[in-house]
Amino acid sequence: MVTIIDGEGLVLGRLASTVSKRLLDGEEITIINAEKIIISGNKDFIYAKYKQRVDRASISNPRDLGPKYPRRPDDIFRRTVRGMIPYRKAHGRAAYKNLKVNVGIPKELEGQEVVEVEQAQPKNITKSMELGTVSKLLGAKF
Repeated sequence: MVTIIDGEGLVLGRLASTVSKRLLDGEEITIINAEKIIISGNKDFIYAKYKQRVDRASISNPRDLGPKYPRRPDDIFRRTVRGMIPYRKAHGRAAYKNLKVNVGIPKELEGQEVVEVEQAQPKNITKSMELGTVSKLLGAKF
């Protein structure tokens, strides 16, 4: 059975840690509305942090050297979860393959039951930015 989680209004790190634990327990998880996941903090700092990650490259050969960092909101979330699981080991790779992340709501998932994640709800967050906004500032088209 696939667990469907709506990412709208949930905090990125808290959601990613909850999802990574569930993935390691063997669940299949699908995230919808990845562009509406929020990142808490100052908008300028958030943008600068992600821009610095995307712009990392070598001076002599900027196209070949990495690490390559994603710009799309679904890929950014997948990368965040990947950092929380041992993806280089067999059980980590198997768990990572059970994660599906979608921008918006796909037609095949409309009307299905969505699981609430209480741990990822924002608490006392005054400054935040949506993942979709960060992606657009980084130049993503989705």
